[in-house]
Amino acid sequence: MSSHMEDVIIAGIGQIPVGEHWELSLRNIAARAMLAAIKDSSGLKPQAIYVGNYLASVASQQANLGALMAECIGMQGVEAFTAEAGEASGAAALHLGVQAIRSGYVDTVLVIGVEKFTDVVGAEMESMIAQSADYDFEGMQGLSIAGIAAMLMQRYLHEYRAPRESFAAFPILAHANAVHNPNAFYRRAISEQEYQKAGLVSDPLNLLDVAPYADGAAAVLLTRRELLPKDFPHPLIKISASNLVTDTISLHDRPNPLGFDAAHLSAERAFQQAGIDRERVDLFEYWDAFTIYAVLCLEAAGYAEPGSGWKLGQDGSLGLKGRLPVATMGGLKARGFPLGAAGVYQAVDAVTQLHGQAGENQVQGARVALVQSLGGPASTAVTHILQTI
Repeated sequence: MSSHMEDVIIAGIGQIPVGEHWELSLRNIAARAMLAAIKDSSGLKPQAIYVGNYLASVASQQANLGALMAECIGMQGVEAFTAEAGEASGAAALHLGVQAIRSGYVDTVLVIGVEKFTDVVGAEMESMIAQSADYDFEGMQGLSIAGIAAMLMQRYLHEYRAPRESFAAFPILAHANAVHNPNAFYRRAISEQEYQKAGLVSDPLNLLDVAPYADGAAAVLLTRRELLPKDFPHPLIKISASNLVTDTISLHDRPNPLGFDAAHLSAERAFQQAGIDRERVDLFEYWDAFTIYAVLCLEAAGYAEPGSGWKLGQDGSLGLKGRLPVATMGGLKARGFPLGAAGVYQAVDAVTQLHGQAGENQVQGARVALVQSLGGPASTAVTHILQTI
């Protein structure tokens, strides 16, 4: 492993609240997050801008986002282009930025994850989002992303005999954490009774098992340690692991659909890259686009045996004071799910924790954060490990 990995520092973060920003354009929300990250870094100027976006070319009728992002913050002339990996596009852009610095190609990178979900209203958006699955064999048959998750949940309930009501713990935890996050979409706690009464989206998934799609823009500025100003105001956070792993795009091609093999391999590689054991992790920003995905991510990362991830929601392990705090600022479920921008929001949440700035949500003594993002049903998995220096 190259020693350059130790040099990749998150110097600045920026974000806008996740929500429905009808009055703002794609470039408006992106500019706000990018300028905030640059300001937070004490004014470092990026040599490259990498954009994480999934749907702008169809939802916002806008491609060539690299040029747009550079222009809207007055940085024409820098290298800038888009990384696309379905819903994990933001995390893929972050991975690209890490590799650019690690290789010595550039010294400072701005990563922006942006999505304008509200640029399209109605059923057409569902077909756009379904592009992260296999169009020929799933989308053409009318199978949505929620439908795929419902099939996985039904298989899980059947194969492992998990109690259906046990899944309530995951969205309840996410919403409790979002109450104190000013950038969250749904800052309201929910009860087990509300969960049980929620309407079905795709049997057995109910409305509270599904993260709400929304607009969002989040940014991180990466650099080398030696380039930080002497009076740099933040604790130093390094990215000690970054990788991207793929699996088959369709579920029917997998020997074990419940295995989330790409997520497992990506997590294992991350632990190896960072040179740490999973027990060193102080918090896990997992991918809770659907409740079943949260459970499968816990199992894939090795925190539970296959078929037993649901039990972690029952014993207090996942709370802010538990053995493995998760979705510490609300996760995708309650912070909101801005699709291709979500992976950068996860990184921003992790940095907020490691800086000790999470307020009521602070994980005490947090020094190591595991962040994992998925494109499709774990067809792509991107994992980062962030550590304080």
